[in-house]
Amino acid sequence: MNPSDIPFLSATELGGLIKAKEISPLEAVDAYLARIEEVDSRLNSYITVCGEEAREEARRIGEEVARGENRGPLHGVPVGVKDQIYVKGVRNSDGSKIRNDFIPEFDATVVANLRRAGAVILGKLNMSEFAMGDPISSYFGAAHNPWDLDRNPGTSSTGSGAATAGFLCATSLGEDTGGSIRGPAANCGLVGIRPTWGRVSRYGVDGACWSVDTIGPISRTVSDCAATIGSIAGYDPNDPYTGKVEVPDYLGSLTGNIRGLKVGLVTELMDPDLGLDMQSRDAVAAAAQVFAELGADVKDVSLPLAKHSGAIVRTITHTERVSLRPEWLRERPEDYHVNTRIAFMAGNLIPGQVYYKAQKLRAIVRQQVLDLLKEVDVLIQPTSSGPAGKLDFTTGVDSKESALKALSEGSYRGPYSLSGAPALSIPCGYTDPGEGGLPLALQIAGRPYAEATVLNAAYAYEQATPWHNRKPPI
Repeated sequence: MNPSDIPFLSATELGGLIKAKEISPLEAVDAYLARIEEVDSRLNSYITVCGEEAREEARRIGEEVARGENRGPLHGVPVGVKDQIYVKGVRNSDGSKIRNDFIPEFDATVVANLRRAGAVILGKLNMSEFAMGDPISSYFGAAHNPWDLDRNPGTSSTGSGAATAGFLCATSLGEDTGGSIRGPAANCGLVGIRPTWGRVSRYGVDGACWSVDTIGPISRTVSDCAATIGSIAGYDPNDPYTGKVEVPDYLGSLTGNIRGLKVGLVTELMDPDLGLDMQSRDAVAAAAQVFAELGADVKDVSLPLAKHSGAIVRTITHTERVSLRPEWLRERPEDYHVNTRIAFMAGNLIPGQVYYKAQKLRAIVRQQVLDLLKEVDVLIQPTSSGPAGKLDFTTGVDSKESALKALSEGSYRGPYSLSGAPALSIPCGYTDPGEGGLPLALQIAGRPYAEATVLNAAYAYEQATPWHNRKPPI
């Protein structure tokens, strides 16, 4: 195989070829490093590339493969990690000047788990400053969408989306608070799953909002996503909020058989009055029809507070984020990007009674989601209001209208951030060629700890549609 073709393999395909000794881990790493060198000056997806460290690790894993050892589907596969997830001895900046000189002394549990699975860490990926979700706020400059370099790759895991879609890593880790796995997946035509809150350890991760944060994969296919979450999930005594729940064989559970699956289409999130683009609405409606054709029982369902979930999430996350290191805002305000500073200052001003009300509303939203999931196996709806928007480098708040629009946008992903239920984004179409041929996305959510059901529903849909075969023009 031509080395330049290696990055265009899926993670599971590459893992299979490494196991078969047709490609060595070192050849895979070198191919990705060459691709990064060629392309990333345009995408700006990496903050730190760990070239020599990755090559050294690939050599060691290559010796294991030569001995016939196999640790699983990611053995020898190059992976990128969002720059709020600790990698021992490698700068962990959180996309901020304030953390630019911080070097952790240990691996985050998810990184240790990736290493245990035989994955090779290629480097640390760009992100919105302190995971606040503003695409232009990184101290290292904005990451760019491979489908259109002028567009937002999705926040806050900007680099994870850009690098994975741009074939600069085989799969990646992001972190989802209000939607920072699902948003980049939607904008970049990828598969990303926010696992159940407590399914994946957050030990060794710089948090944004402790009661909402979740680590998960952003991948190019459902199989890659399943292999990645299977490598990182599980109870961790270092994180008391992880559940002592058995981790299934996610990859092995991808049968594609969804006959009899009960699917609920959330009507409130199909309403154009919420700002939903008609092409997105039509694509999700068509996806519901595909589920029906595959034998699922599809019906409309109601989630009354869905439209308000963006405002509820924002109130909770902004309050909790600014409480993490309040001294930085007092002592180093000039070292924040101006948009981050405004967001943190606003979070500081949220009254306690407003935060308390948001938490009460959160409990109601959670119950609404869980009650619906007693009636159906999965819920479906758009991941976002439309395709990736243009990157806007104007600082500050443009208007009340733009702020309200941002809150509405958060409502597409908010119900599952608030409920802690697993939710996955998958491509379900593209805009017209005259509008750039940009990805559109479907969201599939399920019961807590039922990621296997969500992944299999996504896999059935993926295999029945052509969307995962498209590649960005970069």
